[in-house]
Amino acid sequence: MSSNSEPTSFEVQDSIPIIDYSLLTSSSANERSKAVQDIGKACEDWGCFMLVNHGVPETLIQEMMDVSDEFFNMTNKEKLEFEAHGVLDPVRCSTGVNLVNRNKDTFWREYLRLIVHPGFNCPHKPPHFSELASDYVKRTRAVAMELVKGVSESLGFEASYMNHELNLDAGFQLLAINYYPSLLAEFDVSRGLMPHTDQGLLTLLNENGVPGLEVLHNGKWIGMGGVPNAFSIICADHLEIFSNGKYKSKLHRAVMKDERKRITLVNTNGPSLDTIIGPSSWLVDRDNRPPRYLPMKYSDYLEFQIRVITAGKHPFDEIKIHI
Repeated sequence: MSSNSEPTSFEVQDSIPIIDYSLLTSSSANERSKAVQDIGKACEDWGCFMLVNHGVPETLIQEMMDVSDEFFNMTNKEKLEFEAHGVLDPVRCSTGVNLVNRNKDTFWREYLRLIVHPGFNCPHKPPHFSELASDYVKRTRAVAMELVKGVSESLGFEASYMNHELNLDAGFQLLAINYYPSLLAEFDVSRGLMPHTDQGLLTLLNENGVPGLEVLHNGKWIGMGGVPNAFSIICADHLEIFSNGKYKSKLHRAVMKDERKRITLVNTNGPSLDTIIGPSSWLVDRDNRPPRYLPMKYSDYLEFQIRVITAGKHPFDEIKIHI
């Protein structure tokens, strides 16, 4: 965009919408209103967008990438101190290797998943990891909660409505760090992540400059990312459920075509674990459309999601009401 053109919160680059966060937080009512309108359009038409001018320092993001790299370069013995067990374990790590059959999974990655809200959890090593991660998740949570206000207004609610209805002050926030190693000669397993949707309302994703994220749009896989110092924002399952299908949860995947290692910082943001989520009764009444999803407690959904994915299904196969 040229320097003398009017500012806008909604642009198109490679067909992916771009939202300017600074307009959403602007003191100008017109700029905020335009940002809210464009967030709604992006959520409805695409289910995702790129977020620029978000205010999270580039230096902090780079430090998080570096310390994450340090974590995954520890020995397997050190990493297995944080081995994954239950879905609600505060800290979960997986080396991504099946010791019986290394080639069993089509795609391979390592991951570290941390429950970071309402309580903060992090490995005690490498040095400064916990300090950096704490700062990072506080800043990204603030961005996510401001986006939820915009989403709430775009649906016709007050800005604070979704926060109140879904008890977001005690909301469940996860930081997932994914590590796809560089393509070495002896590495004979495909790197990537199968197509999936996320739990929660909105996912904030940052990458280390190595592409791989793709979203399904109009039947085609489209690369997402590549915008300097931007977050990829992806609509998740409970935004679709709460909006009664107006905003769709976005199917996405990781496909590694680059030989370099890829690191992603992924924040999922949802309601409190004991909140029962179903379609908003206000939207159902306003739009005169019956509920399209069965309500379910959020903690139950997280456990349920693992079971149905393991069975090769999507949770919506079970909770979506076909009318």
